[in-house]
Amino acid sequence: MAINLKPLADRVIVKPIVTEEVTKGGIVLPDTAKEKPQEGEIVAVGPGKLGDDGKRVEMEVKKGDRVIYAKYAGTEWKFKGDEYLILREADILAKVSK
Repeated sequence: MAINLKPLADRVIVKPIVTEEVTKGGIVLPDTAKEKPQEGEIVAVGPGKLGDDGKRVEMEVKKGDRVIYAKYAGTEWKFKGDEYLILREADILAKVSK
């Protein structure tokens, strides 16, 4: 079942990309020893915030973009075992080109 969420204003919903971390010696690190992921894929985008003139400011990211975001930004949300982040567009630091 897909999620049907529509972020408001300049917010985006990101699904963090979690990679399994292995040391040079081949030891797999447990979740408690890992750093928070900072890369993810955008699954939904809001319409953009209103500017001072009352017009919508278009978002620079779109659904499907891979992005790098600030480490402790946003609000974490879990749905059916999957983790998502709700961020403001300003918390996105860069787009990752494929």
